[in-house]
Amino acid sequence: MSDDGAPISAADKSFPSTTWGWRAEEFADAHPNLADFPTPLVTLDASRIDHNIRVMADWCAVAGFLLAPHGKTTMSPVLWRRQLDAGAWGITLATAWQVQIARDHGIQRVLLANALVDPVALRWIAEELDAHPEFEFACWADSVATVELMDAVLAVVGGRCSIDVIVELGAPAGRTGARSVAEAREVADAVRASDRLRLAGCGGYEGAVAHDRGVDGLARVAAYLDSLVHLHDQLAAVGAYEVPIPIVTVGGSAYLDQVANRLAPVVGGATVLVRAGAYVIHDDGFYRDISPLDHDRFAGGLRSAMHGWARVVSRPEPELAILDGGKRDFPVDEGFPSPQLVLGLPTEESDALLVGASISAVNDQHSFLRLAPGTSAAALPVGAVIRLGLSHPCTALDKWRALPVIESLDSGVVSGFVRTLF
Repeated sequence: MSDDGAPISAADKSFPSTTWGWRAEEFADAHPNLADFPTPLVTLDASRIDHNIRVMADWCAVAGFLLAPHGKTTMSPVLWRRQLDAGAWGITLATAWQVQIARDHGIQRVLLANALVDPVALRWIAEELDAHPEFEFACWADSVATVELMDAVLAVVGGRCSIDVIVELGAPAGRTGARSVAEAREVADAVRASDRLRLAGCGGYEGAVAHDRGVDGLARVAAYLDSLVHLHDQLAAVGAYEVPIPIVTVGGSAYLDQVANRLAPVVGGATVLVRAGAYVIHDDGFYRDISPLDHDRFAGGLRSAMHGWARVVSRPEPELAILDGGKRDFPVDEGFPSPQLVLGLPTEESDALLVGASISAVNDQHSFLRLAPGTSAAALPVGAVIRLGLSHPCTALDKWRALPVIESLDSGVVSGFVRTLF
């Protein structure tokens, strides 16, 4: 897996100087080893990425859903293309600029999971649709005011194409989205009243109503999904949709079991689009703990395809090791990194050394690794390298312009690199 973009340079963090100037083919042919890279570092695992893509494709096929993976997770056109090649319907994005990146890389079907109210961006979308009839695009609206603003801008732009709109249903105390089915119906009526917009479906983000798999959280997610189905049923019953097959779309990777249960009745009358994005990388933290498709809950399920690598640069106290990677390198918003392995030690020795160890604090460029009482400085000396489990791919990849891709954790052979465009 290699990126066909710009050559490696000094601007690509933690790539060895011997690789500067190399393009993807040269890099892959050289087969550098993980030990050739300085720390701190984040790597991707090719075998696990392939595995995760297959797991999600198979799950969607069984459920009767289509997949429009959220591209903002990776902002990597190379990974988007792999997802599309595995059968994804299209790519979901969050901003108009991200849509421009997708178009620049030839993506023909995009769902913008956001309202499009910036006049500059709206004009660009209208012109892009007008110039490229093969380009399929839909965006969200959650208020009559949004619809009115879009209509006013498009009236000035002109053009032949109407823009497909998904009515977004939210929930009280949630993020965006109409706060009730009745409000969402008003938005749908406003879309239908416009000559420049077309009502193409309804959707929302169930991850905004809960953040755990407790009884209360799952109940809130189920109630929200039921409301979305109710909205769809009402719109379909009155013939409100202006497309042959409407879209019903739901979001993230955390509650796919609930999505499968609650949206099953919609299949056939609508295209159910799942916008999960984190699955392709998964993690050793938040999504490991919450995803129903994690390998601990689902046979042959998702595995983390990203890992951090950091080096001990100081042992200022007997039970404290300071590592050379911090929050500029590793995600911390959904939990600190977790120590998994001391590189170079047999698994049994590494496990024994790291029993009870944890990252207790993170600075910009340092992490505080707290060790079990009685751990000797000699057991984990300055210079030792630690493999770290990471939490939340959405805030891991954005810290790296290019990430080395290893064949697998067992081999340590770096087979390519992936560029990100954040």
